[in-house]
Amino acid sequence: MSTPGGLAVVFDLDGTLVDSEPNYFEAARRLLAARGVTDYTWANHERYVGISTRETLDLFKQRYGLGAPLDELLTETNDRYLELARTSTRVHPQMRKLVELLAGDRVPMAVASGSSPEAIAAVLSGTGLDSWFGTAVSADEVANGKPAPDVFLEAARRLGVSPGDCVVLEDAVPGAEAAHAAGMRCVAVPSVPAQADHPAFARAGLLVRGGQAEFTARAAYDWLTGSAAASP
Repeated sequence: MSTPGGLAVVFDLDGTLVDSEPNYFEAARRLLAARGVTDYTWANHERYVGISTRETLDLFKQRYGLGAPLDELLTETNDRYLELARTSTRVHPQMRKLVELLAGDRVPMAVASGSSPEAIAAVLSGTGLDSWFGTAVSADEVANGKPAPDVFLEAARRLGVSPGDCVVLEDAVPGAEAAHAAGMRCVAVPSVPAQADHPAFARAGLLVRGGQAEFTARAAYDWLTGSAAASP
């Protein structure tokens, strides 16, 4: 099947393409434990899903009274995360299949993530996704992270396409808000299904309410190609 023209797809990385949140949780847990904060739980971590590492650490400084400079915390967190990411990052199988389907139709694709450039590169190379994604944008490379639209707009610029031709795949509320702010359509696959009723997800063109457990590559591909055909 030939995909209609005027379609580009921008994937969020963490929680959308790959199941990396456990690694980010563990990196944050170790960072805080080394500074005497020993009660950081997965429920705590869910508050920070979807925002950049730098912004998360800035909130940590306020919440937990961390005295170290932000850049020092960022370097340590990235080092801890990279150690985990290189060896234990799992690609969501149906997302990999969707990427393969789109690549077969030569649909322009990019990754736009709140992770550092080093973390993005480690995950893409460690999982083999780098063979499909020649364009990747980190929130560290733009003025503002999600929910600002900067990373998505920069991805469109690098792909040489109009924001209106882009569809974003996202798992988190800030990312869905960023897609809307960028003037892009959104396929929302909530990593926290309990958040499916959030207004940001309600604006998505396609909402997979049950998250990755209900997501299928074929259904998303059919919606993407149909959406491209129907768009003005």
